[in-house]
Amino acid sequence: MTAINDVTDCAREGDIGVVTIHSPPVNALSARVRGGIRDGIKQAEADPAVKAIVLICGGRTFIAGADISEFGKPFTGVSLPEAQATIEDCTKPVIAAIHGTALGGGLEVALVCHYRVAVASAKLGLPEIKLGLIPGAGGTQRLPRLLGPEAAAEAILTGTPFSAKQALAGGVVDEIVPEGGLREGALAFARRVIDGGRPLVKVRDRDDKVAAARGKPELFDRLRKAHARKNRGFEAWRRAIDAVRDAVELPIDEGLRRERAAFLELLGSDQSKAQRHVFFAERQVWKIADVPDDTPTLPVKKVGVIGAGTMGGGISMNFLNAGIPVVIVETAQAALERGTGVIRKNYEATAKKGRMSEADVQTRMGLLSPTLDFSALADCDLIIEAVYEDMAIKKDIFAKLDAIAKPGAILASNTSYLNIDEIAAATKRPGSVLGMHFFSPANVMKLLEVVRGEKTEKPVLATAMKLAKQIGKIGVAVGVCHGFVGNRMLAQRQREAQALILEGAMPWDVDRVLYDFGMPMGPFAMSDLAGLDIGWSKERSSSSTIREILCEQDRRGQKTGAGFYDYDSERNAKPSPLVEKIILDFAASKGVNRRDISDQEILERCLYPMVNEGAKILEEGKAQRASDVDIVWINGYGWPVYTGGPMFWADMIGLPKILAALKGYEAKMGDAFKPSALLEKLVAEGKGFKDL
Repeated sequence: MTAINDVTDCAREGDIGVVTIHSPPVNALSARVRGGIRDGIKQAEADPAVKAIVLICGGRTFIAGADISEFGKPFTGVSLPEAQATIEDCTKPVIAAIHGTALGGGLEVALVCHYRVAVASAKLGLPEIKLGLIPGAGGTQRLPRLLGPEAAAEAILTGTPFSAKQALAGGVVDEIVPEGGLREGALAFARRVIDGGRPLVKVRDRDDKVAAARGKPELFDRLRKAHARKNRGFEAWRRAIDAVRDAVELPIDEGLRRERAAFLELLGSDQSKAQRHVFFAERQVWKIADVPDDTPTLPVKKVGVIGAGTMGGGISMNFLNAGIPVVIVETAQAALERGTGVIRKNYEATAKKGRMSEADVQTRMGLLSPTLDFSALADCDLIIEAVYEDMAIKKDIFAKLDAIAKPGAILASNTSYLNIDEIAAATKRPGSVLGMHFFSPANVMKLLEVVRGEKTEKPVLATAMKLAKQIGKIGVAVGVCHGFVGNRMLAQRQREAQALILEGAMPWDVDRVLYDFGMPMGPFAMSDLAGLDIGWSKERSSSSTIREILCEQDRRGQKTGAGFYDYDSERNAKPSPLVEKIILDFAASKGVNRRDISDQEILERCLYPMVNEGAKILEEGKAQRASDVDIVWINGYGWPVYTGGPMFWADMIGLPKILAALKGYEAKMGDAFKPSALLEKLVAEGKGFKDL
C-alpha cells in the first residue's frame, strides 16, 4: 500500500488497483481529497501490473459532497473537474464503489468513473439546489444521459437522494453488491470487467436518452410550471432547468462550460451565501455553550400530554411517529374523543396518500392511551402541558403534576409567551421544568423552541434537545422572556402592521409587500387563516381596535368567509370594500390624517424593528447566537431561506442602513423604534451580527 497523501492511499490486489479515500467524517471533496483522487488514479494507471482500478472510501460513506467550508475562499489545489478528467480519461477502467451516500460532487465523481457498483443501502443525489446552487461538475450534463432529462431534472430540482435500487433501474449504477461486502463486490465486478474485456464506458458519450428529448421545449416548459410555486423567490432552480436543457440541446463540452459558469455565478450570489449560512446554522444550533456534548441525558420511554386540542394532538403525533408511547389527558370525554379522533383522521389521510400503511396507522394509534385520569401520568418520563395561555391554569396544573409525576420526570410547558420560571416555581422541582414551544400545526412545523428556565438542569435541557432531533424537529435553545425569540420579534411586526393600516396603508398593501419579500403570507392573511377571534371575548369587546370591530360583525376570518378579506367558497381572498370603510372610519374617529405610504416604508417598518428586537434578544442572552434567531424565523415563521434569516439579511443589507432608518422613524414616531445598544455598538465598530 502506498500513501498518496494523508487522506488517500493506493494498493494493488492482484491486477486491480484500489484507491481509497479516508477523510472523515464524510470524505468531503476538500483540496486534499481532490488531489488524492487525481494522484491515486494516476499512480494506479502508471502501474503496468494494474488492469482496472476501484475507487472506494473508508468510514461510513462514499464522498458525501463538496467541502462547503472552502466555498468563498481563495481556491487551492487541484480542481474537481481536473480530478474528474483524470478518472474519465484513464486508459484503464475505473469502478466507483459506493456505500453510505454519493451526493453532489461525490455523485459527480462517480459519474465520471466507467462503472459504478453500490450496496443496497446507498443513497445518491445532487442536493446543490438546497444551497442555492446547481451541480457544477457535470451533474446536470451526465445524469440526464443516464436517467433521462425529466427524471434527472426532478432529482436536481428537489435535491432529494434516490436509492441504489432506483439508481440501478435508471442505469446510474451497474450492479448492487452485498451489504457489508462492498470491497469484495467491487473487486469481483472489476475482475469481470477485465476478464470480459469490457470497454471504457464514458457517460459523456451516451446520447440515446437526451436525443429522445431534443427539440421538445414543452418538456422544459412543463418543468418550469410544475416547480414555479414551490420555488417562488429562488434563483437557482431556473438555472438548473436551463442546464438540463443544455444537456439535451448542446454538445457536452459546451454544456459543461455553461454549467460551470452558472455554478460559479450562483456561488457568488447573495442567495447561495444565505442558504450556505442556513446550512451551517442548522448544524450549530444544537450546540449549547455550557452544556457539553457528553452531558448525560434522561431516558424518555413514555410521554404524557395534557390537553387533546389542536396543539396537544399535534404534539402527541410527533412522539407516536417516533414510536414513543403517549398518555393524553383531557378533562372531558367529548374533548378527549374529539382530539383522538383528529389524530386518527390525520393518520388515515396520510395513509390514503400512500405515505404510510394502514398497519402504520394502527401501530401509532396503539401507542396512544387517552384518559381523563390525571394520575395516569405518574409513570411518564416527560409530561408536556398544552392548555391555553393562562398563567393561573398552568401554575395549577404544574402544582398537581409535582405531586403526581415520578422523581426525575421532565415537566414541560408548551406556552408561547409565558414565564417558565414562574411556572416552575409552582413545583418543588424547578430544575426539572422547561418550555417546549411547538409551532402549529405541531405535527408538521419543524421548529421547537426549547426554553431554558433559570433553574433548568443541564441534563434536562440536553434531553429536550436530543428529543427534538429524535422527533424530527430543529430544536433551538432560548431564554425566558415574553414571547421567547420568535413571538417576541413577531410582536414588533404586528404592531407596525396595525399602525400602518391606520396611517394610510391597507391590509392587502402590507400583505403584498411581505409576500413579495418572500414570506408565505402577510400578517392580515395569517390572522384570517388562524381566526381573528383567538383571544377575543364578545362580552369584553368594545370596538377599541379594528380586529374587535371585525369580530363584532362576525368577520372572524376564513372560517366565517370574511375577515380582513372577503372569501369565496374556495377560500380565495379578495380586498374588502367594507373593511376599507371600517379602517377609514376608525382612523377618522382617532383623528388620524391618513397619507400615502410607500412599499419601502412598509417593508422597513415591519422588518427593521424585528431586527432591532433580535439584537435586544442577543444583548440579553436570550438566544445564544444570531444564527439561532435566523433558524427560529426560517423554521417557525416561513422567513425566506434565500435571505438567510432576519439577522443574516440585516448584515447583508447593512447595519448602518438599518440603524439610520430606525433613528429616522424614532425621531418621527417615538421610542418603539429606539435602536438597541448592541445595534449601535456593532455599527460603531464596523461589525455585523455574524461577528458576535
